[in-house]
Amino acid sequence: MNRANHPGVFITFEGGEAVGKSTQIARLAATLRQQGHTIVLTREPGGTPGAESLRALMLDPATSLAPLADTLLVFAARADHVETLIRPALARGAIVLCDRFTDSTMAYQGHGLGVEPATIATLATLIGLTPDLTLILDAPPEIAATRLAARFAAHSGRPDRYERFDAGFAARIAAGFRAIAAADPARCALIDATGSIDSIAATIAATVTARLA
Repeated sequence: MNRANHPGVFITFEGGEAVGKSTQIARLAATLRQQGHTIVLTREPGGTPGAESLRALMLDPATSLAPLADTLLVFAARADHVETLIRPALARGAIVLCDRFTDSTMAYQGHGLGVEPATIATLATLIGLTPDLTLILDAPPEIAATRLAARFAAHSGRPDRYERFDAGFAARIAAGFRAIAAADPARCALIDATGSIDSIAATIAATVTARLA
């Protein structure tokens, strides 16, 4: 990995709904801490008070936004997150683990909602930060949908705004993430997320160890 711009390491987790990102990012954080690394665990949208406020708006099922407006809100939250939390942590030499980053915008707002990829790329350039390693968890949309339904049944939850989109949207997102991984194999690692939690965690740990080396 090329980390010339900062002494820390920036690792992002990506994937569609219910592919296990939250579980796996927590597992990796614990593993790396046991190895003596300083870990900053964060998420997008969110990570700072201002960005968390925007997250609440974007995920609220009552919110109605045009695709470009949705995209601009994501990047507004990201700008605050990067400058307030991520860059300072990287400057200190920490390993930053982030649940979603710009690849999610390209998959959700780009592939999913039809926002021009060039628009998203331009906004990403303004942010000016690229992950050192991106782990993309991949599962067929039908498996993810089954997991999502089980999650709601177990916790009596209600789907957020993005979770309410139809199966066609989920399929476009999954295809978008696979395309992102194929276009940038030096940065991205596509992880099969259909196995057991332990087997997926072992694959991720081995991938991170190999890339860090």
